[in-house]
Amino acid sequence: MIGSTEFNKIDQGWALPMLPEMAAAAGVAAGSILVLHVQPGKVEVEILPPPTEEMKQAVQESIDKFGEAFEEMQLT
Repeated sequence: MIGSTEFNKIDQGWALPMLPEMAAAAGVAAGSILVLHVQPGKVEVEILPPPTEEMKQAVQESIDKFGEAFEEMQLT
């Protein structure tokens, strides 16, 4: 049986975390992210490096500061 991994819809397609075995096989850092770009008849894959701690902190600060506005935008 195939295990499930959460796909996240983004503007460019879908993103999902790479499994550790996939990252090792590809020679990239653990925690890397796959971005699937879907086009008629094909799927292209881009590998993004894992987010840095600084990036995670900056995102959390934005959520803390503008979280209510983000929620309101999603409702419209």
